[in-house]
Amino acid sequence: MAGGFQGILKSTRTSLIVSTTTALQRSHDSLEHEPAVAAFGEAIQGDPVMKSLFDQIFRQVHEQSKVKNFEHLLHQLDYVIVTAPKYETVKDPNGDVIANEPIGVPMYLIFDLLSNTAAAYDLFRMKEFNRALKALLENWGKFLTQPGSNSTLNTTDEGWFSEAGVRHLEENLGKYSFVQTYKCPDPGADDRGFTTWDAFFTRALNDGVRPIEPVPITLPPGGPRTAAYPTPIYNACESTVLRIERNVKKHDQFWLKGQSYSLYDMFNRNDEYAKLFEGGTVYQAFLSPADFHRWHSPIKGTIADIVVVEGTYYAVLPDAGAEQGDPDLEGGDPRGALIRSQPFLTIEATRVLIYIKPEDSNVGPMMCFIAVGMAEVSTCQVRVKKGQAVEPGMELGMFHFGGSSHALVFSKGTRFEELKGVEVGKHIWVNSTIGLVTKV
Repeated sequence: MAGGFQGILKSTRTSLIVSTTTALQRSHDSLEHEPAVAAFGEAIQGDPVMKSLFDQIFRQVHEQSKVKNFEHLLHQLDYVIVTAPKYETVKDPNGDVIANEPIGVPMYLIFDLLSNTAAAYDLFRMKEFNRALKALLENWGKFLTQPGSNSTLNTTDEGWFSEAGVRHLEENLGKYSFVQTYKCPDPGADDRGFTTWDAFFTRALNDGVRPIEPVPITLPPGGPRTAAYPTPIYNACESTVLRIERNVKKHDQFWLKGQSYSLYDMFNRNDEYAKLFEGGTVYQAFLSPADFHRWHSPIKGTIADIVVVEGTYYAVLPDAGAEQGDPDLEGGDPRGALIRSQPFLTIEATRVLIYIKPEDSNVGPMMCFIAVGMAEVSTCQVRVKKGQAVEPGMELGMFHFGGSSHALVFSKGTRFEELKGVEVGKHIWVNSTIGLVTKV
């Protein structure tokens, strides 16, 4: 999965050393916990099942983990929730800079290795745990919408608009610069005019950027479009292709490898929708912290239904580590289980299901866009309403903070064929044509 989360994985050790040192100092000074962290700690410690599972996590976690016990975890969270994410500089053991990578999701780094345990598989899927964690994440999210949260939006070495930071933000922008691509309140300022971290993260595109560009399709002279002539599907999010799977089952099981999709669970156990899409196709792609985080409609149609699913934030399928040939990690490295579990997150994570009734019959009776919140994404904001007409490229909503994934689901009667170049690991601009569909 090179590109999307490469910086996060490479920077894990460096970032955690910093937060671990800060946490140990806080513990040594006997500082009180931040109110939101204290409430999270009380919720866990006050439940004998959750407390026991956390104790097991610290016995099971890989020796690489810098988080040694629950109290240490709380002190690390104290540091994170009052701090804006900064741009990390990665150094080798000698202190020499080897890469400049954006962390973007610092809380994920704390939970990363903890999540890759059998006990965490049980705990991190519990409603009580995710309810307590959501309250903590919402408190942090509130901080990131307030003045002062833009403290890392500057040109210092750890600023997102440092020379290295800008270079990374512009990595997938083609010939365009950051200020040419995005609406910046003050393009000449160090912070580009963004008064909060959230404003920077949810930045909008400049007018005329990422236009809908239909693939030329030749129609018979004077003749209407028919099922024989394909309909373009546009990319709903600026993202990197993760997987395209056909003939998806209504019910399926998730194993450590393969991770087949299970429509019944993806659609929040709605049997009617699961039957409608059974045998269809799932296109999934993921967004890096540096990507544009707003969702656009992939087709023309009408919003038929919107379902918000309160799911998990750090639940993963525990595994034996990265496989040989992983683009980001050495084989067996235990980090990154959340990233390797992205198909699994379509049935577990906090997400929004937006069902669109297509105008074009080629797309089938219905298609579904799924916005999947990963890691610290505690808010999936919907910007459309049921019954509203949408055009290709029209904004549907946005993620607030963190890494994220999304999926497009097509019914069995729709043949989806991706365009040449739309392949796993390829970064695709929003509103680009990713494939063509025809009625089977």
